[in-house]
Amino acid sequence: MNSSDTINIHAVIPSSRVNGPGRRMVVFFQGCGRNCPGCFNPETHSDAGGLIKTPQQVFDESLTKGIEGLTVSGGEPFEQPDGLTALVRLARTRYGLTTVVYTGFTIEELQKDPQRGSALQYIDVLIDGPYKEGMKETTLLARGSTNQRLIFLSNRYQLADFYMPGKAELTISSEGVVTGTGFGRCVGPPRASF
Repeated sequence: MNSSDTINIHAVIPSSRVNGPGRRMVVFFQGCGRNCPGCFNPETHSDAGGLIKTPQQVFDESLTKGIEGLTVSGGEPFEQPDGLTALVRLARTRYGLTTVVYTGFTIEELQKDPQRGSALQYIDVLIDGPYKEGMKETTLLARGSTNQRLIFLSNRYQLADFYMPGKAELTISSEGVVTGTGFGRCVGPPRASF
């Protein structure tokens, strides 16, 4: 693993039931140049403010028993393509986890860029496309806007697995910080702390 395999991380949720099917570890990348108006996670846009970790450190510090999969969100994960590829490869090959990745890029854009596209072989479900505020999701699918596609890159999941009827989670950290996540969200993802 080389230094380009590190990730600038906004936050990690070790166990969530509202960020994809089953119980999942959720990693929010820090940094996004897309700046979609109305984005769920605007605090992840700046490249500054995250914690730099290797994918192995993320798993060593945050993986809990009983986790079915890894969900990656942001920020924009594909703006850190080497780190993303290393993270989803490790999730799939070492830990046997399913992988779901949210991106503002389309799959066609990713397939044209070998560096960004290299992660696709380790992703089970890609939720692609920029968030469009005027096209807010109303069918309870686990996506932000209706232009975003759920692209199944393996047979591990089907569309019905991604209906999240108003699910949200609130957590209270040992420092008393209340955070929320999910598709009935109250506040943004937590700040990075390991």
